[in-house]
Order: sequence, then C-alpha cells, then structure tokens
Amino acid sequence: MSPLISVDDLAAQLGRPDLRILDASWHLDGRDARADFERAHLPGAVFFDLEAVSHPSSPLPHMLPTPDDFARSVGALGVAETDAVVVYDTAGLFSAARVWWMLRVMGAVSVRVLDGGLPAWHRRGLPVESGPVAPTPARFRSVATPAGVADLEAVRDRLAQGDQVVDARGAPRFRGEAAEPRPGVRPGHMPGAINLPYNRLLKDDGAMRRGADLARAFADAGVDVDRPVTTTCGSGVTAAVLNLGLAELGREADLYDGSWAEWGGRADTPVQTG
Repeated sequence: MSPLISVDDLAAQLGRPDLRILDASWHLDGRDARADFERAHLPGAVFFDLEAVSHPSSPLPHMLPTPDDFARSVGALGVAETDAVVVYDTAGLFSAARVWWMLRVMGAVSVRVLDGGLPAWHRRGLPVESGPVAPTPARFRSVATPAGVADLEAVRDRLAQGDQVVDARGAPRFRGEAAEPRPGVRPGHMPGAINLPYNRLLKDDGAMRRGADLARAFADAGVDVDRPVTTTCGSGVTAAVLNLGLAELGREADLYDGSWAEWGGRADTPVQTG
C-alpha cells in the first residue's frame, strides 16, 4: 500500500471508527502551527506538537523521545498503534513526513501522509473545522527498540564504508554557501554525502512525484535506491520526506536523527564545503 493517501480517498473515509487524523505542521521560522490548526483543520483532526513530542533533555532539536514517552504523548492524542492514522501539514508535504516516520519507527501499523496536505484539501473545496480539540485518550503500545534510526557513530561508519548518506537540505546549505539557521552549527556537509533537496521529490502543488518521475529524482541526484540509504537534513524533519519518497518506491531507509544540527555542531566531525 502506498504511504500516501489522496484528499478524495481520505474524504471518503471520514467517520471511519479507527481513523485518526493528525495535523503535524511545524515551521522552521517559528510560526505558530497550533494557532493555524485552531483557525482551520481537517474534520476530526488533532494537533501533533512536534516540539512537545520530542526528547525533553536532548540539546538537539526535536529528537525522538523514549518509546514510553512517545506512547504517553501519542496516546493522549487518542491514537493507538492499531489505528489507521493519516498525517498532514499546512505546507503541503513537509513536517508531516517526520511524524509519519516517528509513528512507524515507534510501532504504528498503519500510517499514511495526506498527499498535498491542507492546501490540496482546500483546493478540492472540502470542509474544515476550527477551534481547539480535546481528544479522548487511547493506549499506544510502542516498540521497545525503534528500528530505522541511525546515530552519529552509525553514520560515521557508513560514510567510511562508502554507503549512501543522502542530505535533504537545499544546495546552498549543503555546499556551505548559506549560513545555518542554528547558532554554533558549521556550514557545509559530511564528506561523501549526496545532496538531494527534499523539494525535488515534490510537484509544483506540493504533492509527491510518483512512479518513474519519483525514481528519476533519486537517480538524477546519484542515489541508487536499490542500495542501502541513510537520510539526513538540518534536524531530521525534511530527511523524512526522502524516507517517504523511498517508501513510495517500495524501499526503506534509516534516518539520522541528530542530522546536521548534531554533526555540524561538533568539533570532532569532518565538514566539507563546495
């Protein structure tokens, strides 16, 4: 089954007892995504606060929480691991992929991303709701040891072995021509990494490219989808768009959770520019 769902298919499923819809909007510029949610959200949706459902003591941005903490947070949103979950965001396809990835690595069995997000829903003229939401809590049973997550040492090893580490940041940041948005983080990229900006997987309307068109985006960047891939980005958000694209092609990848916020913020990691 595709990890994506169209607005028409989702609209036809509204009212399904096990359907849970999450607005996973998050903005790098600090815009208040919860306020956006309260102005307009999909019928029955609840707001997934990416910053709040993160490791509370990590110095790195929105790192995965422990499985127990994740289970408590997501259960409080009314989501069980057996529910049919659809995640969307207000950008089209941006932070929703990160929450899709989080849910999957933590044990959710059925998670899809709304292709084109809220903008696509609006274009079809479909109904929205407004105001805060108080979900009925559920029990989410998370896995004890999440799979699909790479740490810094794993990425070091994979680069040393010549494995594919694919960076979803824009080309100017990858080349070190643009300053990083986080203080103390060096510009540039990991030596040996491949650059594939996440938006190259998207069409002009913010929906995911499909089939041969999607496969060509990976191939044009020099990524062999038949070999293992580890994704990375600035802080682990847009890397998940690459994971989503690979899943659409029937492939799986690990995601480096610390991403460039960790690698570029250390003094003992090599950095290349150009």
